[in-house]
Amino acid sequence: MIFRLFAAALAASFLLSPVAAETNDLTTIARSSGAPEIPGLKIVWLASWGDVAKAHPWRNIIVHQTEGPAGSARGGALEQAKNPTRRGVTVWVETDGTVYWAVAETLVPTHGDGANRNDNKYIDNKATYRQVVRDNSIGVEFAGNFPDVAKGPTEAQIAAWRILVRVLRARYDIPRERVYAHNWIDYKDARYCEGCALATLAREWGE
Repeated sequence: MIFRLFAAALAASFLLSPVAAETNDLTTIARSSGAPEIPGLKIVWLASWGDVAKAHPWRNIIVHQTEGPAGSARGGALEQAKNPTRRGVTVWVETDGTVYWAVAETLVPTHGDGANRNDNKYIDNKATYRQVVRDNSIGVEFAGNFPDVAKGPTEAQIAAWRILVRVLRARYDIPRERVYAHNWIDYKDARYCEGCALATLAREWGE
């Protein structure tokens, strides 16, 4: 009986070790500087990371979806890189899963509309009302829901998001309950819930 329990525990450790190692490796990468390669993620660095201790103090992640066609993330990211504080975000994700890091993490692009949602339609808004704003929230924009704004993210975007959100959370020490859809915190287009599916997934995936 003891031998069987020992064997089961040993087998479980072999099963869990690669996952733990992968998580530790990703956390190490997430706390680095420069333009690192991130396993499983195709990332184009238009602005590289600096010392994470000197980054803007991001406390939240806001998920956006832009009404642009497939292929528009690159253009949006390039324009953002030229004018970092314009209306837009720090990170852009193309329909094929390519991630564009457009803006230095010390700068604050203009995104979000002031966290003016207080109807509790999607989440309890007491903690977000006038609180989850651009000054404390790093934004991620997913391109490609044109001409159907209700069109969801692609499988490639979801796969990229699974890794990207872990990196963002590890780098800036953001808990999963602080990942928000744009529509959860602001009154948005009534035709669809912007960012809701992706923010929900990020919270469900956990650590």
